[in-house]
Amino acid sequence: MINFYQRDQLHQFIILELAIQSLQCDYKTLEQLKMKAIYLPFVESLMKNVKQDYFNLKHQLAKQKIRVVGWQQIDDHFSEVCIATAGEDEVFRYAKQALKTQVEQLLINYMSK
Repeated sequence: MINFYQRDQLHQFIILELAIQSLQCDYKTLEQLKMKAIYLPFVESLMKNVKQDYFNLKHQLAKQKIRVVGWQQIDDHFSEVCIATAGEDEVFRYAKQALKTQVEQLLINYMSK
């Protein structure tokens, strides 16, 4: 069983992971643009900062013996994340739209730093 603080860390980790996936997908699209020289360095810098926080948080969770085992889509609106802990596995359900909004907000916060 994970406590509130660990759950908050885990949630932040999931948001960071999704942000990295989104940036990687967008990067491939940006490579096709004529003005890619303007956009790519910006996205690379953003991705570097997000990845650094992602790996730091992943390390913190690993110290606590918490790791994400897998994702499972429930339907068009919800996904479940399976978490392995030292004691038992747990499953958390997330609304996809809420995750998307939180990823967008996270990236906006990184851009304003």
